[in-house]
Amino acid sequence: MKDFDKLGLNQSLLKILEEIGFKEPTEIQYKVIPLALAGKDVIGKSATGSGKTLAFGAPIIEKIRKGYGLNTLILTPTRELTEQVSKSLSLFSRYKDLKVVSVYGGVSISLQIKNLRDADIAVGTPGRLLDHISRGTINLSRIKILVLDEADRMLDMGFFKDVTKIIGHCPKNRQTLLFSATISNEIIEISKRYMNHPVEVSAESYIDPSKLKQVFYDVSSKKKFSLLVHLLKEERSKLVMVFCNTKRNTRFLGDNLQRQGFDALALHGDLNQNQRNRILEHFHKSEKFILVCTDVAARGLDIKNVSHIYNYDSPKTSEEYIHRVGRTARAGKEGKAITLLSERDYENFSRVLRDSVLKIEKISLPEFKEVFFNMSELKVGGINRNRGRYFRVRENRGGRDGRRNAGRDFRGRENRGGRDGRRNAGRDFRGRENRGGRDGRQFTRGRTGGRGFGRRIFHRSGHQNTHLR
Repeated sequence: MKDFDKLGLNQSLLKILEEIGFKEPTEIQYKVIPLALAGKDVIGKSATGSGKTLAFGAPIIEKIRKGYGLNTLILTPTRELTEQVSKSLSLFSRYKDLKVVSVYGGVSISLQIKNLRDADIAVGTPGRLLDHISRGTINLSRIKILVLDEADRMLDMGFFKDVTKIIGHCPKNRQTLLFSATISNEIIEISKRYMNHPVEVSAESYIDPSKLKQVFYDVSSKKKFSLLVHLLKEERSKLVMVFCNTKRNTRFLGDNLQRQGFDALALHGDLNQNQRNRILEHFHKSEKFILVCTDVAARGLDIKNVSHIYNYDSPKTSEEYIHRVGRTARAGKEGKAITLLSERDYENFSRVLRDSVLKIEKISLPEFKEVFFNMSELKVGGINRNRGRYFRVRENRGGRDGRRNAGRDFRGRENRGGRDGRRNAGRDFRGRENRGGRDGRQFTRGRTGGRGFGRRIFHRSGHQNTHLR
C-alpha cells in the first residue's frame, strides 16, 4: 500500500496524520481520496471501521475554505456516529481551523442554531436536520459536498424519505459521496436520482482469519446467560462487546452482569444523550470493560482495542455478523468472536454460515456452574422497573466431548449422545421428527409457539429434556 503523500494531500494534512499515528491509507482511503479530490461522485462499499471518515474527510478538508458559509453536509444514522465524525473532522482540519458542528436530537436545539450561523461543516442525523430546515435555521443553498455515511443503516432505520427531502434542499451542482456496507435497491435508487455518474469502489472485508478466532456454542436458552458468565470469567478478555438483538436483552444483560460483579453497562435507545456519552467515554478510558449493545446503538462507533465479541443473540445475516466481529482483531492484534447459539437462533445462524468466507468452529460445552439471574430491567429514568423474579440456572456438566444429553444441533442433524450410544431425540429445527432410544420408545413433542422456533419440550416418561448441544 502506498503512503498518504502519494494521494495528493497537502503537507499540513499529512503532518496531522503523522502526528496522530496514521502511517498508511486503508484500502477504502486509497481508492476514494484521489477520486474525491478530482471532484467525482463516489459510492464506497466498505464496512464499519475501515477508515471511511478519513476517506471522505481528507478531500473535504482539502477542497473547502473557511468563512464561506456552510458548504459541506454529512448525514449519519446515529447521534454517536455524528459526534465521532465531527470530532475526527475537527482533528484532521485543526490547521485550517474549520468549524464543524454536530446536529442531532436529544439535546438543546438553541446552541446548535447559534453554532450553525458560522459553520463550515455540519454533521447530523436526518430528523434533527429536517427540524432545522423547517425552522429556517440551516442554509443548505451553498452546499458543495454532500456525504451520506452508513447509508444502508439510515435506510434500515426508516430515514429514506427524510434523506431524500434533505437532498432536495441541496444544490444540484454539488459533489456527492455515499458510503455503505451493502448496496440495496434503495441505495441504487438514490444514486440514480441524486448522483452524477458515480464511481463505485469497494474494500474487501477486513476480517483477518489468522488473527480472529471465531467459535460458537450450542446451548439451551435457559443456560445461555450462565455460559456467558463462565466465558467472561475464563477468557482473558479486556474490552468486550456483547451484542443483543433487542433493547430488552441489553438491559437484562447489563443489569445481571453487574450483579455478577462485572464492570458492564448497556447502550440502548432508551438512554438520553448524556447517558450514552458517559457510557462510551467510560468504555474508551477503561482497560477492562463490557459494553452490552444492539447493532443500532453500536453502528458506526469506532472503538479500539476490543479483545472479544460475544453474540448473545445471533445476527440475522452474514453482513451483520461481519459488522460485529470486525470490531476486534484490528491493526494486527488478535481477537475472538464467540456466538452463543440457542434454539431460537438456529434459523438466523444458518444464514450466517452460508457465507463460505466465514470459518466458525463449533466448540463443545464446558462445565459451568449455576448462576442466579433476575429478569428485571435496568433503571430507566431513575425508576427500577422490576418485571420478574430470580431464576436459577443449574450446573451444566458438559465435558470436553459434550456428549452428555444429546438432542439436535442447529443444522437439524441428529445428535447421538450418551456414552452408551443412546439417542435422546425430538424434532430437529426443520420440524422433522427424530425417533430414538435403544428400546424403541418414541419421543413426543410438546407444544411450541411461533414458527417452531420457540421453547421445545421433549417428554420421556414424564421427564423434561432441555439440554441441547
